Amino acid sequence: MTSAGQAPEVFAQRPKRADARRNYDALITAAREAFAENGAAASLEDVARRAGVGIGTLYRNFPTRRHLFEAVYVEEVRELCHSAEGLAELPPWDALVAWLHRFVAYVATKRALAEQLLRDSEIFTSCRTEIFSAGEPLMRRAQSAGVVRDDIGFDDVVRLISGLTMAQFPSPEQRDRVLGVALDGLRPPATPR
Repeated sequence: MTSAGQAPEVFAQRPKRADARRNYDALITAAREAFAENGAAASLEDVARRAGVGIGTLYRNFPTRRHLFEAVYVEEVRELCHSAEGLAELPPWDALVAWLHRFVAYVATKRALAEQLLRDSEIFTSCRTEIFSAGEPLMRRAQSAGVVRDDIGFDDVVRLISGLTMAQFPSPEQRDRVLGVALDGLRPPATPR
């Protein structure tokens, strides 16, 4: 999945057998829920219990807590990036805005996981590359259609959105309003009449 065509190591570790794959998927889902509720300190025993498997099964799939963090993070990035493909039929501005809303929701819920991963780790770097590979084409398409300023790059947008997600909002509605104001700044300046 990386730009060089190489899949990050976590992608390659996914089980092949159907029963093992079900356990793996159940553990990822359970960990996602546990981390969302309890942050990075969520109990691995709780994750195994939620997944309906024993702690040994968890450790066979994820030898360390970090392996589990990375796998959940990678799965979330994979879903975010895959969502960009489904937006191709929308008008350019709508496609970009829809994906950026998903990006904001992703970043807002993954803060605990990201804090556990070193920003210079191979997984983090590979995932960042995948996010850019999914989002940049949406932005270039919107710029080509003239609905996004041509003096900014996707890195500028990622930094804008990431900065926005660092704030604590009392409600998703307020977060969406603030995001709307930020997105308005991506539009080209109005031409004088």
